[in-house]
Amino acid sequence: MIQFIEDKRVFHLFNHDVSFVLALIPDRWGNEELLMTYYGKRLNHPECTLRTSQWREGASFDSPRQLLPYACPTDGRGDFRPPMLRVLQENGGMTAELFFQGYEIVPGKPDLQGLPSVYTEDDSEAETLLIRLFDRKTKLMVQLAYTIYAERPVVTASCKLVNQGENDLLLDQAASVTLSLPGSYDMIHLHGAWAKERQVERIPAGCMTRSIGSVRGASGHEHNPFAVLALPQTTEHAGDCFGVSLVYSGDFEMTVDENAYYTTRLVAGIHPRHFSWHLHAGESFQTPEAVLVFSENGLNGMSQSFHSLYRERLCRGEWRDRQRPVLINNWEATYFDFNPEKILAIARAGKEIGVEMFVLDDGWFGKRNNDDSSLGDWYVNEQKLPGGLKSLSASIHDLGLQFGIWVEPEMISPDSDLYRAHPDWCLHESDRMRTEARNQLILDLTRTEVQDYIISSISKVIGSGDINYVKWDMNRNFAEFGSESLRDGREGETSHRYMLGLYRVLHEITSRFPHVLFESCSGGGGRFDPGILAYMPQTWTSDDTDAEERLRIQYGTSYCYPASAMGAHVSAVPNHQIGRSTPIRTRCEVALGGNFGFELDLTKLTKEEIEEVRRQISRVKEIRETTAQGAFTRLLSPYEGNITAWQFADEKRLVVCAYRTLAHPNDRQLPIRLHGLCADAEYVDEKGNVYSANDLMAFGIQPDLPQRDFSSWVMVLIKKEN
Repeated sequence: MIQFIEDKRVFHLFNHDVSFVLALIPDRWGNEELLMTYYGKRLNHPECTLRTSQWREGASFDSPRQLLPYACPTDGRGDFRPPMLRVLQENGGMTAELFFQGYEIVPGKPDLQGLPSVYTEDDSEAETLLIRLFDRKTKLMVQLAYTIYAERPVVTASCKLVNQGENDLLLDQAASVTLSLPGSYDMIHLHGAWAKERQVERIPAGCMTRSIGSVRGASGHEHNPFAVLALPQTTEHAGDCFGVSLVYSGDFEMTVDENAYYTTRLVAGIHPRHFSWHLHAGESFQTPEAVLVFSENGLNGMSQSFHSLYRERLCRGEWRDRQRPVLINNWEATYFDFNPEKILAIARAGKEIGVEMFVLDDGWFGKRNNDDSSLGDWYVNEQKLPGGLKSLSASIHDLGLQFGIWVEPEMISPDSDLYRAHPDWCLHESDRMRTEARNQLILDLTRTEVQDYIISSISKVIGSGDINYVKWDMNRNFAEFGSESLRDGREGETSHRYMLGLYRVLHEITSRFPHVLFESCSGGGGRFDPGILAYMPQTWTSDDTDAEERLRIQYGTSYCYPASAMGAHVSAVPNHQIGRSTPIRTRCEVALGGNFGFELDLTKLTKEEIEEVRRQISRVKEIRETTAQGAFTRLLSPYEGNITAWQFADEKRLVVCAYRTLAHPNDRQLPIRLHGLCADAEYVDEKGNVYSANDLMAFGIQPDLPQRDFSSWVMVLIKKEN
């Protein structure tokens, strides 16, 4: 899968689907520099990528370095495009001349120290190329790691920097990967805000520099650490595209630059705005991992590669492949106003219709009767819950349900016992105001003692009762980037050290409780990223549970993330976020596209609604293996028309879903053409009708959408055995 062609000085990473080519070229003094000359469809002769003259020609006034597709571009050498590394020296210089020093090819995929990453279960799944570049003046060694999977169109990349000199260095920028592509591309990214996360935008990259990112201390609601470069003619089902996803949960930046010579560069990694890192003599720094996916089968082909990789080789633990339970969460039913009687009434109603788990949300700890106190005080409020979580958990389990809780461990309330005991444990700058949001501050996870407190206190809570599920929330972003542990010019390390601390906490707690299903949340979908998925196999997709809004949110999320990662619940109407009323059937049939659950008071449903919900739960249990583990395909976009459609398919069944936003007179719905099925397969519906896969793809299937606003239709087809 990896070969070094010695006489051509070319590294070829390849499998059946893709090639990734790196080349060494000499300068006039005989030093060798590393270029990234190709990524895309499999090549037979990778040395052909050296024949192009575009790197050596151009306006005589321009720097020749402006044309070279460097694998690790740095500042200060005549390359005026976005750099990957910026290294400041004690004398004020920032130039790093990185020349080839050596390489190693290793089986499998090494882990990244302190950081999440995709993995292999056997060394035969992948090979890794480690290339060492060296700056003779500063004695900085840069090790670029590239892994290619044997059976996936996937290359991963990261960078390790080692100070082998005697003088300290300051990293002012340390990105993870540079992707260089000839030609002009469209850029696709997922933007948004609270309650409207991961909205799809496609724009020509243009002859300019564009960037997306977050400087909030989390990957954020506004942009996701994911972007696509697609040829202008690429569609959902045809054409070339390149997806880039960063396995990181903190500040990030992805920059796309097309220069005057129609060469596109993408740089992805930690956002440099709040970042600097003192690299002392003998120390090393590891960047997060970037995952690259190439598809010649359009955007759906790219998405399906991300889905299977993240579902099978990013998520870990007992819940990676298990079916997720249908749950009821009490938040929108009770908010903070609950007692055991209210909770058990909702739980009993859930049990009667097929719910499998009850989740107790915010308000069970400290003196928490609203959102202005007690974060950090992780002990049970026994005035609300006599007997504590142990007693309530036992009562829930006696009903035949599993039991879960909500926590927000990264936060601290100024009105809390913890803050009164440790006012220095929050992120803050000395002698400046501490910015509160939602009546809370952020615990300083750069400090080991704070990490240890979270690990100890949350472990005690989980161990206090038979707890099966934990929803881990984070409801505000950074304001001050300061820590008592980081003084004397090291404030720029705060954000990344926070993430390293968080990853340590998540690793410790999830390892201690492997039977617990953990779901992450951040004001809804404000930290929906691969870094978190490495520890928690599902994320609350958005606080906006309105069915029509969720079509766009879940559609956009699917560009990178599998359905098994999406929390999707049915809530009350009028919807608590936007006030819209949609039918209970539609709410259920949108939610079945993720991990299905409820956010309402089941005791207040009508008899007709109860029957509909019971029917929907029964179907969810029948098909959830397919919707979680099967191939997901987008068919019709909510961004382009009045009808949204998608499908799920595996070796057992085919599930087709369609949704109408608004009804119009004489609104004839054409058949929806399916994609990606085995042409020879046949399917049977519940009435015994037989459908040819070839016909479903060539002609389509006619959805029976009711002629009303916000209607839905789901068909389940069983695959016939040969």
